Amino acid sequence: MTGRSPITSILGLAAFAAGCAQSRDLPMTTLAPKSDLAQWITRLYLEVSLWDSLIFLIVIIAFILAVFFFSTRVGEARPPSSVASDLGLEIAWTIGPALVLLMISIPTVRTIFRSQPRRPPEGSLIVKVIGHQWWWEFQYPDSGIKTANELHLPTGRQIRLDLESPDVIHSFWVPQLGGKRDVVPGQINELTLEATVPGTYLGQCAEFCGVSHANMRFRVMVDPPETFAQWRKAQENAPTAADSITDVHAANGARIFADSPCTTCHRVDGVSKGYLGPDLSHFGGRTTLAAGIVPNTPENVARWVTNPEAMKPGVQMPKLGLSGPQLGDLVAYLESLK
Repeated sequence: MTGRSPITSILGLAAFAAGCAQSRDLPMTTLAPKSDLAQWITRLYLEVSLWDSLIFLIVIIAFILAVFFFSTRVGEARPPSSVASDLGLEIAWTIGPALVLLMISIPTVRTIFRSQPRRPPEGSLIVKVIGHQWWWEFQYPDSGIKTANELHLPTGRQIRLDLESPDVIHSFWVPQLGGKRDVVPGQINELTLEATVPGTYLGQCAEFCGVSHANMRFRVMVDPPETFAQWRKAQENAPTAADSITDVHAANGARIFADSPCTTCHRVDGVSKGYLGPDLSHFGGRTTLAAGIVPNTPENVARWVTNPEAMKPGVQMPKLGLSGPQLGDLVAYLESLK
């Protein structure tokens, strides 16, 4: 087996760094921070990597010196040693690693305390995050808004996420916004951050939680304060009442929905009070469905209602047995809920 030369190792590190630079354009990268929390974590990562690189360089230099300058050659006599031990060397071997650990521990502990305040900063937006099998629920207690799989946040304001789960352990992770916090049944974990750059950021459950763990996705929409205020106002308004819907197909779909098993699990303002599945009051205004795995289009909604298990294994939504005009009318009604 052949060993790598120092030059090969250095070239490998350079290639790795180039790959990291390119990964900034990827939606799930951790190297393009868009919040204060993500910036702190990235800074800590770079700082620790710098110390690691320095230690690596020292080890390589020591290795080269030991091989080429301080080693005996074949046929050379080893000089006798008159010293049983070197106290100074032993002290150095003890203090050196201790200093290395100290240099890594100080910024790590500082980042931990900075990113996990005991109380929400004054003026924070509190959002309750509930991880279900296999979808995400977001509640805004100060306004009574409930939505699913799409979290809306404003820039320039501290956000406090209270994370909980009614079933199994999940993990809330939005790489570009930082953090990866477990969502544990029976306790509330917190995540505090301030989003700094508007945009849409992908999130994912990062703890295996069952057959559709990989399909437990979500999006975080970070908007300027005025855009967030508009979204919030729209969410606070109830959807159009069934008897006020002008579209014939949507009006008929409203009656089909009211008479269907959907009302047992799903809530729609003024229509049903279901609480087991996602709140559908503003379903038509969402960009995705089925926990972010497909775009929210009439075709995908029809496929989902017809056979949800085919799109998302293990889903707890039954087939409704609708087809033809009834299915089309129900889809029209759901898409009208904005």
